[in-house]
Amino acid sequence: MSTRDTEAAVDPSRAAVQAVVEAALAEDAPWGDVTSEAAIPADARATASVVSRVDGVFAGGLALELAFLHADASIEVERHLDDGAALEPGALVATVRGSARGILLGERVALNLAQRLSGIATLTRRYVDAVAGTGARIVDTRKTTPGLRMLEKAAVRAGGAHNHRFSLSDAVMLKDNHLAVLAAQGLDLTEAIRTVRARIPHTTHLEVEVDRLDQLPAVLAAEPDTIMLDNFSLADLRDGVALIAGRAIVEASGGVTLETVRAIAETGVDVISVGALTHSAPALDLGLDIAIDTATARTP
Repeated sequence: MSTRDTEAAVDPSRAAVQAVVEAALAEDAPWGDVTSEAAIPADARATASVVSRVDGVFAGGLALELAFLHADASIEVERHLDDGAALEPGALVATVRGSARGILLGERVALNLAQRLSGIATLTRRYVDAVAGTGARIVDTRKTTPGLRMLEKAAVRAGGAHNHRFSLSDAVMLKDNHLAVLAAQGLDLTEAIRTVRARIPHTTHLEVEVDRLDQLPAVLAAEPDTIMLDNFSLADLRDGVALIAGRAIVEASGGVTLETVRAIAETGVDVISVGALTHSAPALDLGLDIAIDTATARTP
């Protein structure tokens, strides 16, 4: 697995999230919010509640908070739920107080990020629950939204699963295309893997992807840390686990759905990687209910 496993902290760094929020607000209001500036008095104040409309798992609390604070630094955001908390319809996620214009300016970015990340956490929790008791670990992939990977991987952790490598810099993963290039150099499969092992630090994790059972003896001879069984049938997964026999971590990948994940876990694999956690999670329905302080609601 990744050598940069940061599962102890659900939130990424504040500075990193701030950069995402700043870019999102610059996209959403490049020259300000012309609607609020025309309709809402500059000194109008409001209190808003971020509320869940559905059942699920919350994630993205820091992104939600920073979106409002970047819109107006004087706004106060009180988060009522931690990332990973269960949601039900009507659950109060956060209370936001301050400039009405500022709240409305930050609303869409705050909700877009929190809804996206809560959707990932919610889908992830369903996968984790589906394999409960099997010993298999659910992990994500690099199939993330460009620019949002750190947030989406944090949401996976909030949902109770684990992270695979964060980036191409974190671990060596030899897939079919890499092995084809090495084979073209005249190396057999075992030699190819050993050649790569000799070129990397001893602390770097080495994973090898296979798509056929008959590749396993040659791969095992090279002693990788993890072997990924890609798009294997359930029968072949069981045979693969038996052949590997604890000599490497066994990862199953490909064709994993909520309907199939339990059966895959029951084959005895150690890890199941699921791209759908981040590339197919539907946004969770969160809403913002705002109340304007009538004492400041004069005509602008």
